[in-house]
Amino acid sequence: MNKPKIIAYLKPSCGWSMGVRAVMRKYDLPFEDRDIINDPVQRQEMIQKSGQMLSPCVEVNGHMLPDISGEEVEAYMLANGLVSQNNRVPDAPTNQPCAHEMPAGAPMAFKR
Repeated sequence: MNKPKIIAYLKPSCGWSMGVRAVMRKYDLPFEDRDIINDPVQRQEMIQKSGQMLSPCVEVNGHMLPDISGEEVEAYMLANGLVSQNNRVPDAPTNQPCAHEMPAGAPMAFKR
């Protein structure tokens, strides 16, 4: 099976971006990891290609998957025969937001 050409527009430490990277490692897929935080040229290219500003965006064989989780990237690649199912467990959550987007815990109520 030929490996797809993958360009991933990712943040360095975002949960969603880490999920995309985990899927790439799970399937041993080479990909271009483009940093949209520290490289404004890469961010602009992502916006131009995807038509929106949210990330991650992953381009697979020229097809743009905008604002996508690792779980969704994996589902797309499996559905399109780009990878074969395997039993490896991803080394990071594949569908988790960035830490600053995680819901805060419910406030604790103490009774006397």
